[in-house]
Amino acid sequence: MASTAQNTLEPLRAPVDNKAKDEDMEEELEYSPFYGIEKGAVLQEARVFNDSHVDPRRCQQVITKLLYLLTQGESFTKSEASDVFFSVTKLFQHKDVHLRRMVYLIIKEIIPSSDEVIIITSSLMKDMNSTNDLYRANAIRVLCRIIDNQMLLQIERYLKQAVVDKSAVVSGAVLAGAIHLAGASAEVIKRWSNEVQEAIQSRHPMVQFQAVALMHALRANDRLAVSKLVTQLTRSGVRSPMAQCLLVRYVAQVIAESQPGQGSEQRPFYDFLESCLRHKSEVVIFEAARAICNMRDVTTRELTPAVTVLQLFLSSSKPVLRFAAVRTLNKVAMSHPMAVTNCNIDMESLIADPNRSIATLAITTLLKTGNESSIDRLLKQIGGFMSEIADEFKVVVVEAIKALCLKFPQKYRGLMNFLSNVLREDGGFEYKKAIVDAILALLQEIPEAKEMGLAQLCEFIEDCEFTFLSVQILHLLGEEGPKTKDPARYIRYIYNRVVLENATVRAAALSSLARFGAHCPELRDRVILLIKRALFDNDDEVRDRATLYLYQLTRAPEGPESLDPHWRIPAKGLEAALAAYLEQPDPEQPFDLASVPEAVAASPAKPKAKPQGLAAAVAAGLSAAAAPETHADEYADMLKAVPQLAALGPVFKTCKPLQLTEEETEYKVACVRHVLESHLVLQFNCTNTVREQVLEEVSVTVDLADAEGFTEEAVLPLKEMPHDGVGQTYVVLAREPGSMALGRFLNILRFRVKEIDPSTGEAEEEGYEDEYQLEDVEVAAANYIKPSFTPNFRTAWDALPEDSEMVDDYGIGQRDSLQDAVEAVGRILGMQACEGTDAVPPNARSHTLLLSGTVVGDVQALVRLAFGIDAQRNVAMKLAVRSESVEVSEAIHAIIQEA
Repeated sequence: MASTAQNTLEPLRAPVDNKAKDEDMEEELEYSPFYGIEKGAVLQEARVFNDSHVDPRRCQQVITKLLYLLTQGESFTKSEASDVFFSVTKLFQHKDVHLRRMVYLIIKEIIPSSDEVIIITSSLMKDMNSTNDLYRANAIRVLCRIIDNQMLLQIERYLKQAVVDKSAVVSGAVLAGAIHLAGASAEVIKRWSNEVQEAIQSRHPMVQFQAVALMHALRANDRLAVSKLVTQLTRSGVRSPMAQCLLVRYVAQVIAESQPGQGSEQRPFYDFLESCLRHKSEVVIFEAARAICNMRDVTTRELTPAVTVLQLFLSSSKPVLRFAAVRTLNKVAMSHPMAVTNCNIDMESLIADPNRSIATLAITTLLKTGNESSIDRLLKQIGGFMSEIADEFKVVVVEAIKALCLKFPQKYRGLMNFLSNVLREDGGFEYKKAIVDAILALLQEIPEAKEMGLAQLCEFIEDCEFTFLSVQILHLLGEEGPKTKDPARYIRYIYNRVVLENATVRAAALSSLARFGAHCPELRDRVILLIKRALFDNDDEVRDRATLYLYQLTRAPEGPESLDPHWRIPAKGLEAALAAYLEQPDPEQPFDLASVPEAVAASPAKPKAKPQGLAAAVAAGLSAAAAPETHADEYADMLKAVPQLAALGPVFKTCKPLQLTEEETEYKVACVRHVLESHLVLQFNCTNTVREQVLEEVSVTVDLADAEGFTEEAVLPLKEMPHDGVGQTYVVLAREPGSMALGRFLNILRFRVKEIDPSTGEAEEEGYEDEYQLEDVEVAAANYIKPSFTPNFRTAWDALPEDSEMVDDYGIGQRDSLQDAVEAVGRILGMQACEGTDAVPPNARSHTLLLSGTVVGDVQALVRLAFGIDAQRNVAMKLAVRSESVEVSEAIHAIIQEA
């Protein structure tokens, strides 16, 4: 079945590119037995099960194909599964031993429905009492997979006796089946405790292993019971290496759930783990060493014996031991690099290991544990090593070199030269992108390396074959090049891209050149001359950019503002002004941008007939959903247009509008919450629907009695609430910078009412004060989180500190499907789904959702949600959160708890 791991449409062995041997290779070419397999054809072949004279070999081949389809994720409809099941049951009449074993396998994989199980039960019961141990074992395995609680009670006596059967095959089959049944029928299986205890003392390794696993499965939900089981097994001892490995894992679980020892006090069961380091089985030794290395808050004294054992494995003749040891040491080096330094000599010898995975892990571990004096020697060894490994391993090495450079910034010259050299070598896009990203990160963190890195990137784009990387580097040159001591040196490299590259790169190069002209007055004339040469380019985008930049550099105000002017005109205001301009019958004057007000003006709506019936219902639904149509950038423009709000800084997140009034009331108010670094701005969008009144001096009074983390800083009233238009009044609340202050606000709309005289159409002069009670506004922790894109979730997860991780289980209740539960939790947290995990496969019983977000204060937070659904559609969820702050992890759990 090893061939099933490959593409079924390709041969097992591709032909060698040697024309002289083509004919010989055609004869020797091996094809997968599942090449071109299709479900429909296999189901047609399954009719051979109904033949009067059954061919055992032919039936085995068809069953093998069916099993292959099932294991590859192919789903059978209920009718297809039923047809196959009924056909297979007829094969019980045949006496061929090999065919009978295949029949057991296919029945176990199809899992017939409850009304079909009864058909096969009698045959399986007969085999369970057979004298043939293989028949008995296989029949028990199938029964444990397909029976329900009621049928389990009927055959419990047979299964209970089989636990202590003299045949290890039969006993192991019952124990394996009981592990599967323990989830739904735990009370029945618990009655077998005496027999399972006897099986734990069995001399057969597999029986003892499965008995230990079953005992733990029955007590997994009870910490005290698990602790007692571990204590009992560590004292009595188990002979099976596999059972001993299980026991080591259970001990590690108990240690993780217990408090570390105070002062010099040892952890519980640490002596047992240390004794396992002297076990005669290598797998037990490694399991114990890994358990010690993974302990929470492990000390160097506790690590020493485990690292010593792993150091011995580094010189083993078995590749699997060397790989396991260096992989574990690589993980230890992330948190305790000094504990691994004694192994550096042994790991240096692994750089030349024929297994490239081992060599890569050895290199990255050495880079993490090395000191300044060893960096140059390591780079020489890696130089010859990089050309021999695949790109995915090269990416790992590049990431390690980047981390080392950030650790020892004074060594940036040697490390940057190394990255520059490997950047010129052959490699795929992901490898080149990793190197470029590493150089960009170093330029940002190490100011001294900026000019050196820019020069290396300029050399790279001369021969770069990847458009994406060329555009990225050209953008960086445009941002950072003008700030260097000699910006003129980069002009040649950038202009070469205008002459020699494709249209996308040419356009990016023009943008970069224009930035040099805008920021460097001494280079402006030279840049204008070069941009003029692109006016006759054969690509529209390039010509348009050249025309725009020439205008900006020659006619607009000089300086950076000429290229990046501050756009103070709100998009809605510009749209309204353009619409009014186009409505003129014959506009003679050109449109004047200066005529557009910098504040949002409310345009009077055209009078409409009041909708009735179904139209009224549709209009009500549309008006309720109208507020979210305004995009976050438009809201940001509104705030920038108000000087008092523009001074507060950039907006971190704009939340969806909340309707604070009923749809049919005379005053409509919606609240938009803007989260800033140290402020919360409440924007109240107000509309007056009463024609006979003019509302002036409109403001909202916010009661902060239930929001202790906020203080009112300013209130910006609305001069006049427009009729059937939208006006804004603002309340600015201050809070601690970067904090996640929570609370509920009581809101009262205050205004001055002036009645309109119907005879003259003018409002009265004085008017009177009035107020209107609004709905409460709540600020929750989710309002401080915005979605963020994370291309590689696993790498980002591992990069966050483990001590910030918080895990807990939650019950969601009944849901129609897992997709429904995933969407609901995603909406509550308001984070970005990663790697397409927001889509749940059809009929899935479990699913993992990966979410990424940024919390106010630019704190990254990652969420891993494991969902499961049972037969009654009850959904359970395991929530794991990692972030750059423990408080943020707690806040995300609080969001789910409150929801």
